[in-house]
Amino acid sequence: MTEMNYYSLNKQAPNTSFKDAVIKGLAPDKGLYFPENITPLPQSFWDDIDNLSYSEMAYEAIKQFVSPEIPEYVLKTIVEETLSFDFPVIKLNDNISTLELFHGPTMAFKDVGARFMARCLGYFNKDNTNEVTVLVATSGDTGGAVANGFLGVKGVNVVILYPSGKVSDIQEMQLTTLGQNIKALEVNGTFDDCQAMVKTAFLDEELISKMQLTSANSINVARWLPQLFYFMFAYKQLHKAHNNIVFSVPSGNFGNICAGMMAQQLGLPISHFVASNNENNVVTRYLMSKLYEPKPSVQTISNAMDVGAPSNFIRIQEIYKNKFDTLKGNLSSYSFTDEETREAMLEIYNKYNYVADPHGAVGYLGCKAYLKENPKAHCVFLETAHPTKFLEVVEDVIKKEQPLPKQIQSVMGREKESVIISTYEDLKGFLLK
Repeated sequence: MTEMNYYSLNKQAPNTSFKDAVIKGLAPDKGLYFPENITPLPQSFWDDIDNLSYSEMAYEAIKQFVSPEIPEYVLKTIVEETLSFDFPVIKLNDNISTLELFHGPTMAFKDVGARFMARCLGYFNKDNTNEVTVLVATSGDTGGAVANGFLGVKGVNVVILYPSGKVSDIQEMQLTTLGQNIKALEVNGTFDDCQAMVKTAFLDEELISKMQLTSANSINVARWLPQLFYFMFAYKQLHKAHNNIVFSVPSGNFGNICAGMMAQQLGLPISHFVASNNENNVVTRYLMSKLYEPKPSVQTISNAMDVGAPSNFIRIQEIYKNKFDTLKGNLSSYSFTDEETREAMLEIYNKYNYVADPHGAVGYLGCKAYLKENPKAHCVFLETAHPTKFLEVVEDVIKKEQPLPKQIQSVMGREKESVIISTYEDLKGFLLK
């Protein structure tokens, strides 16, 4: 198999290998890496999907992006270890199902990408005496998933920045109580401030001359690409009953929906995507006006989507060759308020006896909005995190106490350890120390 190269979307940096793209995270010209070519899977793969296990499907889908740098036998093990939990589709009614992505160790969809990336980096680093520092900003779930995925990985230190007071208590515990090679920095500011600090660090010549930094946000190809798996898994569960499957993806940084579009590029026979936004709705506005205008993020109850400048949207534009009409033909986007989100959570509970988290509820609203104009579709919304990760909001809305799953119980009562920072200089000082 020929080697896959990655190019920077800013087009001002040399092409590089999967290994280098993973270790660097961001290209030297500040651009996101993107694979040079995407080869669709053969039709026989999709015809035979009912006879393939999830691991077999995932291996076939991802191998072109990582070969030959990770040998076949290693990649098969990485995929199996990554997918050590289930991805059930739950049907709410004839037109709407939900894909549950919260059955992993930190009960969020990011477990897949974080586990895959940690294992790739561990493999690349196995003979390396130099340490790699994984620097990551989180609006909630990324931090816990990355902390859990990288815990104890040899030669890798993890530094997580999160906005003080703007993640849920359980999310905070998942990233501040693990110790070992995981350090949490509590930032006086928003997620956008955290993300800006991380990006500044990657461009700081003095800093990167002294340490090897990489990112575990969805800007990193090894974190982003494996997210295409679960769109394939949902299709496998639904395709016999439904021939017009649409995905409604609660969207913040747009890595997840972008990965779904990559699955479609591989030949996944789905017809459309819905980007469901909270009040941070730069993409909803863009599809109406053709004007792409990032704005400072506002705080909502679906906090993982509180992103004012979604970094993966440039990858989506690349998939559609920057053609607005092609993109618009494949993507709808709607935006919803906290009030509408709460009403949706209550409706899902009362109508279907199903407890959704605030992000899933935004996805459900996206399904309903799309189905108004396309009543023959079957719309799947992604339930991206377990509802008990947003316990206060969920219990306040449905007025019923929720039992805590064992993954959540395991972090309760542990001692929080974090360092409070306010400026980029604080971050740099911490890293150099």
